[in-house]
Amino acid sequence: MGFATIPLPSTQPPHQPARSTPASGPGKKFVWVFPASLVLVYILQCAWFIRTQSFAIDEPVHIFAGLDAWRTGSFRYWNDHPPLARLWCTLPILGAKWQVDGDSIQHLHQATYILPNPESLATRARAMNVIFGVILGVVLWLTARRALSVGAANVALVLFVLWPALVAHFSLVTTDGAAALFTFATAAYLLRWRRNPSAPRTATLGLLLGLLLLAKFSTPVMFALAVCWMLVTAPEALFVLNPLRWNWGRTCAAVAISVFVVWAGYFFHVSRATWRNGSFTATFPHRDNIVSPHAPKFLNLSIPVPAGEYLEGFRRVVRHNSGGHASFLLGKISGNGFKLFFPVTLALKSPPIILLLFAAGVILIAFRRVSVPREWWILASFPAVYLCFAISSHIDIGERHILPVYPFIVLFAAVVWQFVDRRPALLAALIVLLLLQGADVLRYAPDDLSYFTPFVRPTQSYKLLSDSSLDWGEGLLALRQYQRAHPDEVISAATVSPVEMQVYGIRAHKLEENQRASGTVVISATTLSGQLLKNPAAYNWVLQYPMTGMLNHSLFVFRVPPQPAESPSQSVASR
Repeated sequence: MGFATIPLPSTQPPHQPARSTPASGPGKKFVWVFPASLVLVYILQCAWFIRTQSFAIDEPVHIFAGLDAWRTGSFRYWNDHPPLARLWCTLPILGAKWQVDGDSIQHLHQATYILPNPESLATRARAMNVIFGVILGVVLWLTARRALSVGAANVALVLFVLWPALVAHFSLVTTDGAAALFTFATAAYLLRWRRNPSAPRTATLGLLLGLLLLAKFSTPVMFALAVCWMLVTAPEALFVLNPLRWNWGRTCAAVAISVFVVWAGYFFHVSRATWRNGSFTATFPHRDNIVSPHAPKFLNLSIPVPAGEYLEGFRRVVRHNSGGHASFLLGKISGNGFKLFFPVTLALKSPPIILLLFAAGVILIAFRRVSVPREWWILASFPAVYLCFAISSHIDIGERHILPVYPFIVLFAAVVWQFVDRRPALLAALIVLLLLQGADVLRYAPDDLSYFTPFVRPTQSYKLLSDSSLDWGEGLLALRQYQRAHPDEVISAATVSPVEMQVYGIRAHKLEENQRASGTVVISATTLSGQLLKNPAAYNWVLQYPMTGMLNHSLFVFRVPPQPAESPSQSVASR
């Protein structure tokens, strides 16, 4: 009988080869000089960010949970993230002298002490995530070099290095960078595997799939997509329709390896799920059980569950998503998110030059003006599916949730090189655009987390987005520097920092929702947006007074004169 296949759509014009050949000859040994220099620039940007930005909201939680996992062997705290990034970033701070006040974080959502000090602890832990960023940059360069050319690979790396979000979120102790790294690495390696699905490559792909699952609970969608492509793809076709010709054996082997990797990520824990007398009980090593009285009464069984914490954490995220999360967009607050949140965020937060080059690259591919590997249709499915799921979610709290899409945008933008190469005028235009992109980055550096396009005035950014797209509590070091430069000012501040101000040596009054103050009043952008407040307009009263400065692109400084009618219980008087 015949076997139906869907051939790969052609993306190469008849007058061009399938791909450019890598550099060879005497200059081959110098191919690495330029990308190595770019990687160094990236590391220096990350170091600048790390030294100037205080802890963001999620960082103390991730650090405390990672340290607790290493020290006690449990996954009992904030199990709404898989452990990979937490375990990786806390490797350099396992010694007893490194401490984060976990009790305060659990009850007050703020750390009251960090030992030996927040700066040194942040530097060590964040540096580990920078390594993930460097690996992603190298994988991106290698992927572009194999598929396109050395020139296109260099353009891709330039754009990667000059994208503020890819600097910021690989310089924080969070899980977003790991998700971006392993989503792109899995998709890129899948293309290599389909050309030669050997046993070693199958094992490597299985390892990547496991790390993908351990990166973040948004990645199981990418895992499922990769597994589907493994099953149906073939070297000679986009996908095979006949299940008898699917890659069952190799795919099952890769999935088995990925499950083993996830189990290893949870220290080979075995949980137990028990249904008995209409009650469900889930037991986990080194932590409290979960008991639910709502279970089918006819069930009476108990089964072991390897890495049960993973399933429990994924369930938490699903329930969180179904319940929604307070989100802010264009001056409005919603408890259930916005369908346009990520498209608008992408437009406001992405460098316009990179988006322009990406659009040009897609058009060049669509009109067959440049040649790319035919399996790039498979590659393109990963960011497309990820973005669709992000748009449909109800947790719209920052551009970091679409960070895995960005490396793919960079790769497709680099396609432009294939067209402008050997066209001097267009090549000069591309170089000018890359230089302008560098200048654009310097507008905000090192405050890369707060970056907005040149079309948005920094003083108006809080009206558009907040939370981790603008102000994630990372401005305390800037506030401390301001206080040292103005020692005679009495400062009152309202921020969303996860760390008490005195931990950073800041002597300022913490301004609550029901308080007013005179003197120097510092309000963070997320606080001013009202996204996380009981009364979203609680701090709008400061807007009637002149803004005298802006710190870290995320803290607004106001000068408030003394109010004669102020009540002592409602204000902090100037001294």
